[in-house]
Order: sequence, then C-alpha cells, then structure tokens
Amino acid sequence: MCGIAGYAALDPRRALEAEPLTPMLDSLVHRGPDDAGVFEGDGVVLGHRRLSIIDVSGGHQPLFGQRRTTALVANGEIYNYRELAAELRGLGHGFRSASDTEVAAHGYDAWGDAFLDRLDGMFALALWDGARRRLLLARDRLGEKPLYWTVSGGGGLLLFASELTALLRHPAVPRELDLRSLSAYLAMEYVPAPGTIVRGIQKLEPGCALALEDGRIKQWRYWSLPAPSVPLRLPYGEAVERLRVLLDDAVRSRLVADVPLGIFLSGGIDSSAVAALAARHGALNTFSIGFEEHTFDESRWAREVARHIGSNHHERLLRPADLLELVPRLPTILDEPLGDASIVPTALLSAFAREQVTVSLGGDGGDELFAGYPMHQAARVAPLARALPRPLYRLTVAAARRLPVSHGNFSLGFKLTSFLRGAAEPPPLAHALWMSSFSLPEQRALLTPATWSAAGEGSAAFEAVREVWSRSAGAGPIARAAHLDALTYLPDDVLTKVDRASMAVALEVRAPFLARAVVEFAASLPDGYRMRGVTGKRILRDAVRGVIPDSILRRPKKGFGIPVAAWLGGALRPLVRDLLSAEALRQGGLFQPAEVQRRLDEHDRRMADHRKPLWTLLVLEMWRREHLSAAPAPSRAAASHRVSAGGPS
Repeated sequence: MCGIAGYAALDPRRALEAEPLTPMLDSLVHRGPDDAGVFEGDGVVLGHRRLSIIDVSGGHQPLFGQRRTTALVANGEIYNYRELAAELRGLGHGFRSASDTEVAAHGYDAWGDAFLDRLDGMFALALWDGARRRLLLARDRLGEKPLYWTVSGGGGLLLFASELTALLRHPAVPRELDLRSLSAYLAMEYVPAPGTIVRGIQKLEPGCALALEDGRIKQWRYWSLPAPSVPLRLPYGEAVERLRVLLDDAVRSRLVADVPLGIFLSGGIDSSAVAALAARHGALNTFSIGFEEHTFDESRWAREVARHIGSNHHERLLRPADLLELVPRLPTILDEPLGDASIVPTALLSAFAREQVTVSLGGDGGDELFAGYPMHQAARVAPLARALPRPLYRLTVAAARRLPVSHGNFSLGFKLTSFLRGAAEPPPLAHALWMSSFSLPEQRALLTPATWSAAGEGSAAFEAVREVWSRSAGAGPIARAAHLDALTYLPDDVLTKVDRASMAVALEVRAPFLARAVVEFAASLPDGYRMRGVTGKRILRDAVRGVIPDSILRRPKKGFGIPVAAWLGGALRPLVRDLLSAEALRQGGLFQPAEVQRRLDEHDRRMADHRKPLWTLLVLEMWRREHLSAAPAPSRAAASHRVSAGGPS
C-alpha cells in the first residue's frame, strides 16, 4: 500500500523539473513511510511513497517491465501476481524482484492495455511507456484505491496523485471550491466520481484508465460491473455453495503478506464471515472497537465470534474524550470532505490495529452486493407508503416528527423519519434521500441565494444516482439498488472512508468481498436470492451458516454507527458552535447563518435530530479552513531514490 504522484507535459518534448514533486510526495508520507522513489523521463516525472508489504527488501519503486523503457509506480496489491508471473515467465520474461507491482509492468509489455483486465487486486497505477512517450493511469474495478488528476490551466501539464491534497501542493493547481460538487456533497455526504470538491480536479472512476499520448488525453472503461438485467440461472442451493467457495478463495488470496496481518471484526455478518474463513487458514489477530453508549456498542458480538473461531482478539473502547483529539484531525485524514461519521471509529480501529499489524482484512462490500442496508428493506415497503393518499401521508410525516427525539442508535423516531424522508419519491431518488443530509428544498433554505444559483440550483445533486440507475433498466428493484450502491456509495463513501482512515496510519486494508469473481457472481443474483421478505443478505447468510455462530446470523443489522447525535451536543459542542457560528458562516459566504442556527438550537433542545446535516456541515467547514483558507505547509525533506529513464541511478 503506497502513495503515488507525478506529472507529464502535454508536449512530450518539454523538459520537466522534479523539484515540484517533493511537496506532493511529502504530503503522502503517511501512505508510505518506508521508502520513496522518483522516476524522471522525457516529459514525465513519477513519484512513489512505499508501505512495504510484499518483497519488503526488493520491491522499491519505480519498477520496470521487460523493456527498460516501461516504468511503473503503483498503490495497492495484485493478488494473482504469482499466477501472472508464471505465465509471463513462459513468455520469456525475467523478474528482478518478487514484487507484485513488477508483474503489472511486465504485463503491460506483454499484453498492452489489456493487462489491466488480467489484474485481480486493488490498485491505482501510473505507467510510463518511454518508447511511445505515453503515460497510462488506471484504477481498480471497484475503486478501492484512489486516483485524482487534473490538467493545469496554463502550465501544459497533466498531474495525478493518490490524494487531492497532494495535487494542491503543486503550484500549477488552483484552490477553488466547486459549487456544483458542494451541492452533491450536501445531498450525498460525498462527492461522486468523477467530480471532486475542488474545481478542475477529477477522480479517475473505478474500472477506468486514462492515457496521455501526443498531447491528447483519452479515457476509457476497461471493466464494467455487469448490469443485473439477466439474472443467474442456477438453483438456489447450488448458488449458495458457489458463493461459499468464491468467498473462501477470495479470503485465502488476500492473506498473502510478508508482514503481520489481522482482521477487522465488528460482530456483523460480513466481518465475521471474513474472520471465520481466514481462521481456517491459520491463527490470526482480530480487532474491534466498543462504545460506552450501549445502543451503539457491538463489542460483545465481536467477542462471541472471536471465541468461536479461536482468534487472538483485541478490543478498545471509544470514549467521548477521544473525539477531542481525533475530530480536529479529520480534515487531514479525509483529504476530501466526507460526511460519513463512521470515519471516527474506523480511524480509531485502524490506529489500534496498526499497533500490531501492517495489513488487515475487512468486510466491506457485503452490504452493497447482497442488499444488507436498511434502505434495501425500505425499498421493499416504500410502495405501500406511495399508495397512501397524500393527506394521510402528510399526517403520518407530521406524527413522526412529534415522536420523542432519541440520540440512540437506530431509534424508532430516527428510522421512521428517515424512511418517510424518501418514501413518497420514486426510485432512485427515494434510495438517495434515505441516506441524504440535505434534500433540494433543504439546500435552497441552507445556501445563500448566490451560492444556490452558482451551484446550478441543485441540478448536479443527484445526477450520479440517476445516471447509474439508468444502466440497470429491466432488473428487479433490489438488484438495481445493489448495483447502484456498488457504483456510487461503495467507492465514493465506504471505500474512501476505509482508505483514508487506514492510510493515515499506514495500514493496508483488504476487502475479500470485492474480489472480481465474488462481485460478478453477486451482480447476477435475482432479488429473491438477496432478500427474503425484508431480510437482506439471504444467500450470504446461508453461505456462511455453520461457519459463524447462528446468533450472528439472527441479529439485526446496526451498522458501524457512532453516538454523533449526543456528541454534537456534548463533547463536540464547543467545536460545533465555533465552526458553525453565525460570524464564521457569514465570512464563508456559503450558508444562511439563521438556518444553521435553527438546526443547532433544535438539536440542542431535542426538538429534532439533526445529527446528519450538522455533522456534514461540520466536516465541510473543518476541511475548508484547513485546505482552502491556509497556505500549504512547507515541504519536509523526503528520503528517496531517484531513477532516470535508463534505470536506477
């Protein structure tokens, strides 16, 4: 796991200096504290920060292909590198290391751009083909690893980096808030790819590649998640057995490491399945986080699974006092605003695990692939709500708002008001609103008139959701929702959260559920295989029955939630009142201070539960202060080995 950054001239004849790369790599030290390397070619500079996982002593980057003119820097892991290396040796290739990354460079020399489709892994890579003076950028299929890019307005450069912050450290990249992306963030709690919160900077989308050659930039999709319009034609029992085998293979392939390895264990079905399957292949360490607030605490379930599989279990309690140290660091950890409050326990869990291991496996992807979220249950019953006469529906909404406000986890009032928020709308808008912080009417009340107008009056807020939904026409509603989540919420929220939290402490996190074979199998499942009634993950539950305790299969989903509602009025109240004060908001010029003050007062007095919108605003304002208001910090000297187009110096 590493960080990459670099730039190439649109005119390949132009000579470039490597000095501007230094601050970019400095900002990525947390992703790769073990080593650094720089490649300089004609019209290109590539940089790398390394976290050593495979071939600790020999995997220094940049790495080269069979042709010494092929140079590669990459972030991530290629899990099938041994099989690919054997095939390439049969074609006459010789390797200088035992690194999985070198296999990717040789794969390009052997198969051209088609090598991308042969890789089973999580990665973001930059490859320089010196023979063609061509730069290739690519990102893994589901977006486990990030890759940002931009073209400088007057500098004639294509710049790329693992993090947005690294791009902002280059003098050719301006810092300007993208107001259309702001609207999307307020709606979705993240900025959907290819957009970013900074104008002019893009995310390379999952499963996509980009090439710069002869001054022209070309993008294409080398892999697409199969649309679920043609469901699997396999008896249910055989499908269950097939999934069990695929998951076991995926877990086994992700246990390869030359450093200590552990498992994130929450006590839910997904992480429990990963831990139990991993335990079949040897002893392991498991890690979990608990909460003082009992409605959020799931540590006893994690302990039960750990006893069942015989793991060496480690547990730590998250207290409100921990927030005072962690939350102010979120702008640095997050890199780009993300309104998912579970970043807090994820960051603490990552730091806790990193005390003993360098690699951890997690259960990310199970909810999206197999319909495990509450909004999937909501989709099943929403047609009943839409069938209500409008006056009766409005009375129901009014009654729900009068329920006592609870700061507990998934209280009745929270679940009911969240459901009614989107139930009257057709999919996919209903699906998006169940997770949203600000609907369009709420955005209009929140934003100043000038900001609302410049943001396109919300025209981009749910644009990504509608576009992805259109790709799955003809499939069942649950399959369509899972397909939507896998292409939006999963990469831009869940995987972003895990990447930033883990990489902040140089921990690599692997997701067996996102193995290509598992993902493509799951995409073919009909609704009935995913859900029974309103219970999700039907086929996954049956696939791991007997592998994890039955009590885990029976318990309702709670998610990796935190007591943010209580903390906003408690430990975090001084920070919230400072950042969201009327004076601070007037200076920022984006939001109507009176509207924010109303929400703060109603939340403090328990007249309403505004945990989601207030947290979303808090994260944004912290990020703006750190990344757009202040000048970049001075560069730190970074140790690196420098390589020219001819090879290591």
